[in-house]
Amino acid sequence: MDDRSRPASSLTKEDICMHVGDEYDRYMGAIVPPIFQNSLFTRKTKDHGYTYTRVSNPTTEIAEKKIAALEEGEEARCFSSGMAAITAALMSVLEKDGHVVCPRNVYPPTKGFLDTYMVKFGIRTTFVSGESTEEIEAALLPDTKVIYLETPLSNVFTLQDLQAIADIARAKGIVTIVDNTWATPLYQNPIAFGIDMVVHSATKYMGGHSDILAGVIIGRKSLMDEITHRERGMFGAVMDPHQAWLLIRGLRTLPVRMKQHQENARKVAAFLEGHSMVERVLYPGLPSHPQYDLACRQMMGCSGLFSFVPKGDRQQIVGFMKRLRLFEEGPSWGGFESLINSPGLWLSEEASAQTGVPQGLVRISVGLEHADSLMEDLETSLNKITIA
Repeated sequence: MDDRSRPASSLTKEDICMHVGDEYDRYMGAIVPPIFQNSLFTRKTKDHGYTYTRVSNPTTEIAEKKIAALEEGEEARCFSSGMAAITAALMSVLEKDGHVVCPRNVYPPTKGFLDTYMVKFGIRTTFVSGESTEEIEAALLPDTKVIYLETPLSNVFTLQDLQAIADIARAKGIVTIVDNTWATPLYQNPIAFGIDMVVHSATKYMGGHSDILAGVIIGRKSLMDEITHRERGMFGAVMDPHQAWLLIRGLRTLPVRMKQHQENARKVAAFLEGHSMVERVLYPGLPSHPQYDLACRQMMGCSGLFSFVPKGDRQQIVGFMKRLRLFEEGPSWGGFESLINSPGLWLSEEASAQTGVPQGLVRISVGLEHADSLMEDLETSLNKITIA
């Protein structure tokens, strides 16, 4: 049997990225399927199942088939951005006056959506640290509709126990949603632990080239069909065909890129942990991480994004960042390039205590440059910090 005709479950992650959904015979043997850059599909002579790109498009479906298979979910739906996917997933299950439990250090726009925009619909959110399953269970109310997770969490890189939380939620009829952008489907599959829906900012590692905005939701077919016609179809936050084609291109190299991101990040994190001018490194891939055992249980690997706290005051940390030669300063991550930013630099002592984000925390996205070059760049700049 040809590998491409076997069920997706029997294919490797690499096989899925290279071949699932491509249907070479359908596209005259084109090794790279074409871009269906059109808004509508006529059906005078044949009903092929397509009508309007806001609902479905052959190019977008290729990306969706690959990602669904990678996440071990039934189906996927692509969106115009990560936030479009996140908000659609939440709105698909939330009802007026409902309740959500969510870790406080989730991606800030997600937190903002829940604690500002959704308030006008009576939606209430209880924010917790997320590190304790007992804390999450204690926050549940009779009208809790969703437990929203992100593991590891933005900036602080703490984890939530997916299996334990999914078991609690299922027993109470609560929908679970997990942002799996950091680990990618290569290194973590929340659906395998009983999670209902997975969301990604495919702008990050899936795209991998810092040239698209993209989002995706993965889950049961019934949920995805509803989202197609409601949250995606009605709000119109659909991925355009060219964007989908670029996402497919990114997926083809995802396995080799993630391997290099992980290898580089582990070297850089270990280097920083041993440097005299670094107080602390927050990376689940290090044995020193307090949840390292949980990371090993529910993840198959780690990506290239983590945080650390340099020694020195605010001005010294800014100087350290500005001196770097290979690390560009910017807020995103997951592309080929190495990036740095400073989410903890301007935090007050009170805000630091409330969020758990250390003052002076610096986040880096380790790219695909040579690890030795990245470590040399960091060391050169760190060594110029002088502590009186």
